[in-house]
Amino acid sequence: MRVLLAEDDETLGSGLKAGLAQHGFQVDWVRDGVAAEREMLTQVHEVVILDMGLPRQNGLISLQKIRQKNIKTPVLILTAQDAIPMRIEGLDAGADDYLVKPVDLLELAARLRALVRRSHGEIHSSITVKDVRLNSSTRSVELHGKPVDLSVREFDLLVTFMMHAGHVLTRDQLEKHLYSWGTEVSSNTVEVHIYHLRKKFGNEVIQTIRGLGYVMPK
Repeated sequence: MRVLLAEDDETLGSGLKAGLAQHGFQVDWVRDGVAAEREMLTQVHEVVILDMGLPRQNGLISLQKIRQKNIKTPVLILTAQDAIPMRIEGLDAGADDYLVKPVDLLELAARLRALVRRSHGEIHSSITVKDVRLNSSTRSVELHGKPVDLSVREFDLLVTFMMHAGHVLTRDQLEKHLYSWGTEVSSNTVEVHIYHLRKKFGNEVIQTIRGLGYVMPK
């Protein structure tokens, strides 16, 4: 799950990036509001953590601008301001959730997963597509009720396919879901992960659409 983190505090930003990585998130980190707006416009992230007090451009302004352009990526505001009017202002500007610093990492990870689920029309942490059942909170997977052991990348790729079941995804789209900035990705990395998923779940779990990409049938 790819996350955009907009935070100018170096200590907090590096801590959040490292901590969220341990929970399976791929984190891209920007440090000012102009960069945050630019990256939110690309829509390659599944959820955004946005500090309100960013340099160059206030996080609230960045949020208002992307919402005016109908960008619907879920946004969680992270701020030191605990006043109720500040919360209301952020939510009215288009934020989907709100956390006050200092933040508990486990709670932040849970809220991010919930925001992504809701953005895909899911309510619970468990997703089921045919005979495959996945729990995003425990990062566990079952096939016909029996546990399946997956690597971190295999799990993240399966999450992406299950959340977009029935929709064709290109290799480029899959790479953007799986890898953060600066990660070197070989030309056949996605194909290798798909190969391993097919070995564990069967060849029909992910189908190749020639010339377009891949799809997990509903």
